[in-house]
Amino acid sequence: DASVSEADVILRDGRVVHLRALLPADEKELLEAFERMSEDARYMRFMRSVREPNVQRLREALNSFPEGGSGIVATVPAEDGSDIVGSAVFFIEDPTTCEFAITVQSNFGGAGLASTLLTALIDAARKRGLATMEGFVLAANEPMLRLARRIGFSVAPDPNDRAIRICRLDLASV
Repeated sequence: DASVSEADVILRDGRVVHLRALLPADEKELLEAFERMSEDARYMRFMRSVREPNVQRLREALNSFPEGGSGIVATVPAEDGSDIVGSAVFFIEDPTTCEFAITVQSNFGGAGLASTLLTALIDAARKRGLATMEGFVLAANEPMLRLARRIGFSVAPDPNDRAIRICRLDLASV
């Protein structure tokens, strides 16, 4: 995906991650990353209790890129080559709007990885000519809501669900 820049990034705690485009070949590593997620982290990401990954939905999402959206992964070296420790994706909702989602492995929380991924995702969406990025975040997910506000997203209650906040960013304004 030409809208995603590849780079090594040094996080706040000194660890280095490699950012690159998410590829269909990443399916196995994404499933392994899902297995490493805590139950709480899965709940925050999927907004419900999820015990098993939906492999068919994952394949459909991966195969929709780059036409239907874009994704970025953060990897670190591992015995089997590399491990995905964070991912950020957006799916194009209409010609001008995309919906984002971010996942960060818990032992990388607080190191600036979510911010790094979201900033790179915003850049990729802007390169694609999209005007608005939005995401649906649990009201209880304070770290994600703080990050969204810091980057410039507006945060408003979902009129259909009091437990969810809608984060929206005008991509031309950042």
